[in-house]
Amino acid sequence: MRPSALHSLKHTIPRPYWLDTDTPAQACERQTGDIHADLVIVGGGFTGLWTALLARQRMPTGRIVLLEGRTCGTSASGRSGGFCAPSISHGVSNALKRWPKEAETLIRLGRDNLDELEQDILRLGLEVEFERPGKLNVATTPWQVEGLRALEHKYRRHGIDCTWLEGSTLKPYLDSPLYSAGLYEPNYALLNPAKMVRELRRACIEHGVDLFEHSPVTRLQALGNGVLLHTGYGSVQAPRVALATNVFPSLLPALRTTVIPIYDYALTTEPLSQAQLQAIGWDRRHGIADSGNQFHYLRKTADNRILWGGFDAIYPFASKLDEGLTQRPETFVRLAEQFQQTFPALADVSFSHAWGGIIDSSARTTMFTGTTHDRRVAYAMGFTGQGIAASRFAGATMLDLLDGQDSHRTRLDMLNRAPVRFPPEPLRFIGVRLAQRGLAHEDRSGQRNLFLKTLDAFGVGFDS
Repeated sequence: MRPSALHSLKHTIPRPYWLDTDTPAQACERQTGDIHADLVIVGGGFTGLWTALLARQRMPTGRIVLLEGRTCGTSASGRSGGFCAPSISHGVSNALKRWPKEAETLIRLGRDNLDELEQDILRLGLEVEFERPGKLNVATTPWQVEGLRALEHKYRRHGIDCTWLEGSTLKPYLDSPLYSAGLYEPNYALLNPAKMVRELRRACIEHGVDLFEHSPVTRLQALGNGVLLHTGYGSVQAPRVALATNVFPSLLPALRTTVIPIYDYALTTEPLSQAQLQAIGWDRRHGIADSGNQFHYLRKTADNRILWGGFDAIYPFASKLDEGLTQRPETFVRLAEQFQQTFPALADVSFSHAWGGIIDSSARTTMFTGTTHDRRVAYAMGFTGQGIAASRFAGATMLDLLDGQDSHRTRLDMLNRAPVRFPPEPLRFIGVRLAQRGLAHEDRSGQRNLFLKTLDAFGVGFDS
């Protein structure tokens, strides 16, 4: 351990930076008694909040109830890096690899969805620090450079604007001794995830959604004319239900092995001066990600801190969910050391916040949707770290399914086919560890081992 890395964490606050940029909202009341609604949404993260707002557009006078077990957005949505992708398929390469026949459609719908999300932010007056400065993908090894070149060709083949950067042309975007090439895509957005949750929540309340917090749903019961949801304090009955609980144990037991929790970690620096940012060539506002399997993502905050996250992706045995797992000192030290190696000019910078969050990971790295109970219950889950924009698309898809619509969303194979399920423990833990070791080996050598090739053959992937 470098003493300087440990020193840089000396005054770090153990909570998401985003929480200190926003005034906590007044808690909503618990759900009590027995009530009826036209639509019930379970889960108050991005997916649930978007579903409620989009449902209000379709149901101007219907009663919409949203039930959140804790406080909206504090479990996962408000802890992310705030990267808002023009994709619903975890990127162009994933779409082409897994769904080649509908890849063109997936790429178009992802770009349209980001446009529509920005329009909704403007229409609803959401103050979420939304900006669209683009994203820079960078490479450190010859095989990563080859991978970026291949991505550039895919982008150009599908009409996606991009710029290849190398040597002197890369330095005005980012100047680090580790990165030799980059691919810049201008159509990429960033936002403040905690403010996004707060503003979506506010919009829901202002548009007449009955929003209840600290109201966990304990049981879902089918009725002849609908569904009954039991909470700890009462119940809600409705003809239609949308489940947006993502990584948390599903009310549908059959879905509980379709996703696993992966803990991801991040740091933010103290606010940096223009001189410090110029020393690493980062005058612009674009987000950045490197090209490794164990990758880093970084971006600027509104007050010019650098958010630096990623690399470690920790799966806890038996899919354990525990707030204590969001603090992992060894990962924070590793991230601090890697930051200093990447940016020697910022070796003396201290970190202000350190935190972790949970990613709902599917075995194919993309979300999926479906229905049960004679199409009275819809669900969406498995975003695998790419949910800020895709959650809006998922909400619209669930509403289409509940309405019985034959839409461009409901016809997608990507959404209609459930991913491969994760095996029981201890095979699940062993499999994830083997996959992670294989990915780390590929980062070091550029060679994909037999285990990863076998997973590829069965359409199984692993990512954070």
